[in-house]
Amino acid sequence: MEVLEKVIKRYERAKARRSLWEGHWQECYDYVLPQREGSLNGETVNGEKKGTNLYDGTAPDAAEQLAASLMAELTPPWSKWFGLTAGVDLSDEEKDNASPILDEASDAILSNLHRSNFAVEMHQCYLDLITAGTASLMFEEAEIGMNSSFKFTAIPICDLVIDESSNGNIDITFRKSKVSLEALVHRFPQAELPDNLMEKLEKEPDIKVAIVEAVLPKDGGSKGYDYYAFLDKADSEINISNDKILLKKGVFERSPFINFRWLKAPGEIYGRSPVMKALPDIKTANKVVELILKNASIAVTGIWQADDDGVLNPANIKLIPGTIIPKAVGSKGLSPLEAPGKFDVSQLVLDDLRARIKHALLADRLGQIDAPSMSATEVLERSAEMARILGATYGRLQSELLTPLIMRATSILKRRGEIPSFAIDGHMVEIQYKSPLAKLQAQAEATNIMSWFNSLNSISPEAISFINVKAAVDWISKTLSIPSELITKQAALVNQSALMGGELPQTSELINAQEGREVAPYMPQNQEGLTDE
Repeated sequence: MEVLEKVIKRYERAKARRSLWEGHWQECYDYVLPQREGSLNGETVNGEKKGTNLYDGTAPDAAEQLAASLMAELTPPWSKWFGLTAGVDLSDEEKDNASPILDEASDAILSNLHRSNFAVEMHQCYLDLITAGTASLMFEEAEIGMNSSFKFTAIPICDLVIDESSNGNIDITFRKSKVSLEALVHRFPQAELPDNLMEKLEKEPDIKVAIVEAVLPKDGGSKGYDYYAFLDKADSEINISNDKILLKKGVFERSPFINFRWLKAPGEIYGRSPVMKALPDIKTANKVVELILKNASIAVTGIWQADDDGVLNPANIKLIPGTIIPKAVGSKGLSPLEAPGKFDVSQLVLDDLRARIKHALLADRLGQIDAPSMSATEVLERSAEMARILGATYGRLQSELLTPLIMRATSILKRRGEIPSFAIDGHMVEIQYKSPLAKLQAQAEATNIMSWFNSLNSISPEAISFINVKAAVDWISKTLSIPSELITKQAALVNQSALMGGELPQTSELINAQEGREVAPYMPQNQEGLTDE
């Protein structure tokens, strides 16, 4: 219990630090993504109206476009946006033998991703990233027999509490959720619950209790991650006598929570988003449209004045066609009040605000092309601009999202025996990103090499002889993500027996020495997969 007390205290401290962000997040969601499940201000009601005070749709539309652009540029559905390739420490012969096996492994990972709900949940994470600056993707191992080995869930920011570990990574994760007592017993059948909860289970099985799942790294994550699930007394709908009830304890090889940020300010844990930068313009544009609508209502119905002559009763007057309004003899009766000014300048202000919102959310640079056709030069310039715009963000997302995602997927499939056992360490095996955004830089590098070839040829035909043809072919093929089966192996033939056996070359460094280590898949619905301590 002493360890659990430390975990709970760390959760409370991290939750207190998060409270400083909640008001800012709620404002961002109210103006940009009001339909997102969960609320930072309290419980939400299923089917309730959301966004009733939202008058301008520029920011929500721009956020949707940016999320779609990130999806298409980083993790495009049904596309091969990454691959596994032999590392620099392997010899040429080992690289030739390893390449087909690594291609099969990357295809297996991509196939499981495509057959899972990855695209749906990843898009929601991109929306959270753009709106709140921080997003979390829960990567679970699906049950045996499912269509895919993977299962994903986008964690709402209202359920997420994160903290930095000693190495600076945001891999300390707390997730709070509410479940019924019946679901709690089904999910944690071995947990020792208080007597009052068991009594309530028989009478009110649908009553909600709050649970917190904590994942904390051991020695910076090099020795796995500890898992704790415990009851949260404060947010439960029932009085719990003991506030330190441990439901489950276990160990993961890799954290099932993948937390990532858009932009990080020095000294802060949570990220900052483009919506936060544009929020003053978003709120102002929303207010301007509200005032325009009120002015339009006044322009249509008008403001009227009448003499208090004892005959005319304004409360009984309805301004509809055919209405007869009585008035006293000699009085003016009902007459319109002329407005002191016009509101035409508001449209100029609104156009400027909308342009700034689109610019902050990159809708004017990453959106659809208005021109019916573009030249090759225009396409290249637009691609180069996209690389400049998303370059810094892509670097952070590659480190915090893409690499942990692939590492977690590899760990699950290795445990299931669907791919060979190898270590992605950058020396023996490394990740090669093939998304459209990653290819832009690769194409630029390949263009420079081809320009060098042409320059050598223009100097003298004999200058071409100084080029290592095989090395050049291998480098260009790797840079442009050319499949290994399209390249003729001249240095060494592929070891057919190794290919049929599905094994990498017998190099001691290639085998990930983790035999005998029990690692658990993350299955909230079935905690039997966890390794008990």
